[in-house]
Amino acid sequence: MPLIHLVDDDIAVTDACRFLLESLGYKVKAWHDGERFLAQADLHQSGVLLLDIRMPQIEGTHVYAQMRERNSTLAVIFLTAHGEIPQAVEQMKLGAVDFLQKPVATAPLMAALQQGLLQSELLCTRRQVQLRYATLTSREQMIAQWVMQGLINRDIADKACVSVRTVEVHRAKVMEKMAVNNLAELVSLLKT
Repeated sequence: MPLIHLVDDDIAVTDACRFLLESLGYKVKAWHDGERFLAQADLHQSGVLLLDIRMPQIEGTHVYAQMRERNSTLAVIFLTAHGEIPQAVEQMKLGAVDFLQKPVATAPLMAALQQGLLQSELLCTRRQVQLRYATLTSREQMIAQWVMQGLINRDIADKACVSVRTVEVHRAKVMEKMAVNNLAELVSLLKT
């Protein structure tokens, strides 16, 4: 099960959220400041971060900005004791899942967590595709793009000024490195 991170300087809030989430079967890790979270948490795993917007050392928006810079795959749900609507809208436009008012009610939290877990899984899948794609040589990337455009091996060979056999070899390497079994899987994967 994916990990739910709680980052809030208010220990009573983290304890209450942890108790609720663990009683529902979630694995939970509490952090009491954003700097420690950024320094120690695995930002490239599947999971959700419940993030307090206002903390003394580093604000939640700054934590989220650093997560985006690092291409984190954790989905973010902001928690606030104040109804900062303009800030909520801005952060949601940047990709946050939701903005929940403290004290957090169970139903909206569960709905946001489900949405966050789906978002995180999608981000993890995209990251894996990007990491695999980065292992392709420039020639293999070019051939993968032409395959995506629907070109057949003969047309690719003409464009690349190589033999059809060379295209077949590169195409096989693309399939292997991208961990797909057929052209349909490759096209589907590269479209994510």
